[in-house]
Amino acid sequence: MSTRDLYTSGQQDLTWQVPATGAARFSWEAMFVGQEGGSGRERLLNLYQKGKDKQWDGAKRIAWDLEVDPLDPLGTPDEAMSIYGTRYWDVMSPAERGELRKHYASWQFSQFLHGEQGAMVCAARIVESVPDLDAKFYSATQTMDEARHAEIYSRFLHEKIGMLYPINDNLRSLLGDTLRDSRWDMPYLGMQVLIEGLALAAFGMIRDTTDKPLPKQILAYVMQDEARHVAFGRMALRDYYKQLSDAELREREEFVIEGCYLMRDRLRGVEVLENFGIPLKDAEECSERSEYLQLFRQLLFSRIVPCVKDIGLWGKRLQQAYVDMGVFEMGDSNLDQLMAQDEEIAEKLDAERFAAEEGERVAEVEAAVAAGAATDGD
Repeated sequence: MSTRDLYTSGQQDLTWQVPATGAARFSWEAMFVGQEGGSGRERLLNLYQKGKDKQWDGAKRIAWDLEVDPLDPLGTPDEAMSIYGTRYWDVMSPAERGELRKHYASWQFSQFLHGEQGAMVCAARIVESVPDLDAKFYSATQTMDEARHAEIYSRFLHEKIGMLYPINDNLRSLLGDTLRDSRWDMPYLGMQVLIEGLALAAFGMIRDTTDKPLPKQILAYVMQDEARHVAFGRMALRDYYKQLSDAELREREEFVIEGCYLMRDRLRGVEVLENFGIPLKDAEECSERSEYLQLFRQLLFSRIVPCVKDIGLWGKRLQQAYVDMGVFEMGDSNLDQLMAQDEEIAEKLDAERFAAEEGERVAEVEAAVAAGAATDGD
């Protein structure tokens, strides 16, 4: 079965071309890991070294033999369904509710997949356009990370759920705006801060609530990589934005405001409800009224708001936009602590998995030895 056959909409065009603008920049000056120098460049090169050390193979690190129930791939509670408690939910049979869970999981992970492909393209654009060779080094490792993430999400959707959703219009719009801009810092701002910041929060919420081991592994390991990516974006933009004029900073803030509204509106999942015959107006009303979804949408900005504040984009208009969204107070969140936790969770998951696997191997050996001894005794 081809990928085209798995899309819910039966979309025919599986490609998207975005006209590229801007210059490809070369630099003949570089420092190397371990070399003394400016603290900013030294931190960047240490991050590059970490990016090399932390590469992994998604085909081997993830336990793909784990079973997944397509009708409940994430252990999603009823309350998480935006139509829960409505007349549409009440008339659904258990089988139909299972199909709804399947569609929601497919929609979520499909947007993760499309976002990761966008991140891969943006990282490649950063390699091309960023002025400093040190940043090009790190961006090259991130491009490989994003390729791995896209591979993993694609495999999960194909093999475990068997269904894909097209890219959401709002995500497509923000990706297009990010890639069309000729300024070299915009792929950082659009992708590293907005799209990946929101994705990280979504990954974390599912990682911390799912009781299904395979999606938990996937999300934990992807988030371990993304912690480095956000650190890279913050480092590069914080230094660069100190040099910009007030007018240039306001332009970036307007981009952030528009992008945040697009990302907020992306999260309603009305496409899923429309596939169940629910009219668009009713689907939008159900999504707006869902208490679970309201909380979910608010918490999704937990990574974006402190990052935007940290890199120096914190004008009055941007602050007011965050007040309107109900997320202003998140600007005081400790982003470094959140990222450290992401890395620790992945390492702890590895340790637990490998300890369990080692225990199973020891038990198998002991059983074989015992069986052999029993045979000798006969």
